[in-house]
Amino acid sequence: MKKENAWKSYNEDQLNELHELNEGYKKFISECKTERECVKETIRIAEAKGYRDLKKVIANKETLKANDKVYYVSMEKAIVLFNIGTEPLENGMNILGAHIDSPRIDIKQNPLYEDTEMALLDTHYYGGIKKYQWVALPLAIHGVVAKKDGSVVDIVIGEDENDPVVGITDLLIHLASDQMQKTAAKVVEGENLDVLVGSRPLVGEEKDAVKAQILKYLKDNYDMEEEDFLSAELEVVPAGKARDYGFDRSMIMGYGQDDRVCSYTSLIAMLEVENTERTSVCLLVDKEEIGSVGGSSMHSKFFENAVAEILDRMGCYSELAVRRTLQNSFMLSSDVSAAFDPLYASVSEKKNTAYFGKGITFNKYTGRGGKGGSNDANPEYIAKIRRMMEKHNVPFQTAELGRVDQGGGGTIAYITANYGMEVIDSGVPVLNMHAPWEICSKSDIYEAKRGYVAFLKEAK
Repeated sequence: MKKENAWKSYNEDQLNELHELNEGYKKFISECKTERECVKETIRIAEAKGYRDLKKVIANKETLKANDKVYYVSMEKAIVLFNIGTEPLENGMNILGAHIDSPRIDIKQNPLYEDTEMALLDTHYYGGIKKYQWVALPLAIHGVVAKKDGSVVDIVIGEDENDPVVGITDLLIHLASDQMQKTAAKVVEGENLDVLVGSRPLVGEEKDAVKAQILKYLKDNYDMEEEDFLSAELEVVPAGKARDYGFDRSMIMGYGQDDRVCSYTSLIAMLEVENTERTSVCLLVDKEEIGSVGGSSMHSKFFENAVAEILDRMGCYSELAVRRTLQNSFMLSSDVSAAFDPLYASVSEKKNTAYFGKGITFNKYTGRGGKGGSNDANPEYIAKIRRMMEKHNVPFQTAELGRVDQGGGGTIAYITANYGMEVIDSGVPVLNMHAPWEICSKSDIYEAKRGYVAFLKEAK
């Protein structure tokens, strides 16, 4: 049962492929720090490979057939790609499903205020974070402002080297004796995660002059009024690019690798596989970090609706056809797993944990306690997955998310399993999961992509 480190097996060509994939991945997560940015870049990459907008296909009343490639977007924050196979859709699809939202800090709708001549933005954190990890860091603001005239303004502040950054202040150690007695959950309170954005008064203003200076900056640069915060979607994320990590450059440190590492490798695998018998699908959804709720999440009907539209454009739509298509499908719920950390060995059970360099990870189940909230994959399906990986010489490992009763987590697997399809969690091990800067092994990223290619080619 011992798994060898994949780095030991690579030849020169494989190392070149690994390097090329990871360079593209670093660029992707450096530039795509919100769901909207991920969707926009996915569309750009997919259209360059011949994918068309399904909504335009529908509007033009075009038909679809085998080998056609289309994508379908929901609310600019979720996307699904279809590479239509030669088999009837009712025979099922091979689905790679991941999520493109990540833990972060969101700007509230009425955020801007001044206190003692300092301007701040009020926030509400998104997803499961350790709040103390987000203070005293250079932060950037990404998002959009939707204006009453129907226009939408893109905002990115803090990424260009000439941009200012913003941040959340922390208490100096000299005055922190009371703070240091608090539990980690209370060291920094959620309502104190406000972002400092300015301290210079606007000349000529008497009241809230620093706030006025910030409003002038927003007006001059983005034609934005204070009330436009009401219809804005602004996310506070770590500023800066993903970087090689370690003296040997064997790892990547970057923001949002949960779960964009699986999203990117799923997308690249999808674009690599052509002319399949079964229809291939890459499904990238929003809101997983807060329970998969909302119109762009896996709990919404957008994926099911897209399948219905595909069947309709192929001339074979019926409610029964939609149900059969989904039920007969196979899916890898592509989400990250917790990598073993020797500094925190006590939370893992070494025989059933994920390690750096051992390849793509499969989790039969996630959940909490007695597998609560998990999809528990069927052994027959796991046997198929094993055959696929071994046929294509893909290193793989199996894992649980920590020791029993230690904690746990969930993915979108249980949601798609509700259709009756076979689903298992698979992905890349991560250190520092949900921290502002997460760490992955380049080898595992490479093997995840290879594993996803094997699945798209072989699952049936």
